Amino acid sequence: MKYYIIAGEPSGDLHGSNLIKGLKKSDPEGEFRFWGGDLMADAGGEENLVCHYKESSFMGFWEVFKNLNKIFGQINDCKKDILDYGPDVVILIDYAGFNLRIAEFAKKNGIKTFYYIAPKVWAWKESRIKKIKKYVDKLFIIFPFESEYFQKQGIDAVYCGNPLMDSIEQRKKMLSTPEEFKESNGLDKRPIIALLAGSRKHEIDYNFHFMIQLSKKFPEYQFVVAGVSWLDRSVYDKYMSGSDVQYVCDKTYELLNYSTAAIVTSGTATLEAALLGIPEIVCFWSSWPSYYIAKKFIKVKYISLVNLILNREAVRELIQKDMNLETAEKELRTILPEGEKYKKLKSDYKELGTVIGGCGASDRFAAKMVEILKTKNK
Repeated sequence: MKYYIIAGEPSGDLHGSNLIKGLKKSDPEGEFRFWGGDLMADAGGEENLVCHYKESSFMGFWEVFKNLNKIFGQINDCKKDILDYGPDVVILIDYAGFNLRIAEFAKKNGIKTFYYIAPKVWAWKESRIKKIKKYVDKLFIIFPFESEYFQKQGIDAVYCGNPLMDSIEQRKKMLSTPEEFKESNGLDKRPIIALLAGSRKHEIDYNFHFMIQLSKKFPEYQFVVAGVSWLDRSVYDKYMSGSDVQYVCDKTYELLNYSTAAIVTSGTATLEAALLGIPEIVCFWSSWPSYYIAKKFIKVKYISLVNLILNREAVRELIQKDMNLETAEKELRTILPEGEKYKKLKSDYKELGTVIGGCGASDRFAAKMVEILKTKNK
């Protein structure tokens, strides 16, 4: 069968690459064409990469607005390429703003559409459910609480675990020693506390300076920020100047793995830190207008995926007015190895791992996709 896969971000590239590997196992004769990145190119052949996510990923309202002509041009290019390729199925990975438009196009042209890693409609933009029901033939979800949610919306979604477990297991095989990591990145021998300040400039502008102030309360630790290559180093340097905070780029997983604790803004990193067993607190600040708008439209109780999955605040969330140095220092001390919450948090992480399930989700999702396609083709 012929597969056309679209991922528009680094996380989608990672999960897309593992999905391609799984599809090859279940359908050895499968052919692939995709939008993604280097990892998908390694898994599915560089010659089959249509567009790299670095050319199509725009973060933030202003960046999207400035690049509207380019974005709509890419959508049109994608539609034409799909028709030229003639796939048996289009597999869309997250990236809802782009992919839901492609889902509508594929459906109208009689092409089967799978959505892998559902848009987070349970958090915001619930109106997108109408498009999912209308244009998506099968939805594949990666969080256990989504099953009940989508069932209530009249969508029979497929859950086979979380592919992040596969990514973690895969990366473990490539790790150096803690000593080698510190030496190669110019770090000293002190234990590390990781700073994950976000992957968008506005997230860093609102949160990173606070993390730096907090680092001054813990001189016995070295605080290291996880930089991303699509943001210029100067975005971080203007806050780091005069501090003891260190910087590493595109090594978030490695940094987390070698850390004693982490301070995380939000997103998938909250779950990744937990699955690696790294104690964390979540600190998030935004502009007050944005915060009040979010409060009005976001429907979930927590911003951390850990808490959403466990349906309780296992990881402390310090949001807006609760994000102050006194509270953050107290909370961070409680989750360090000698802290009063350390053992309880580790126990919660163990429960989280049980709920999420073990490795092999990518292969299970792929096998289910092939099974559905073969059944429909009979």
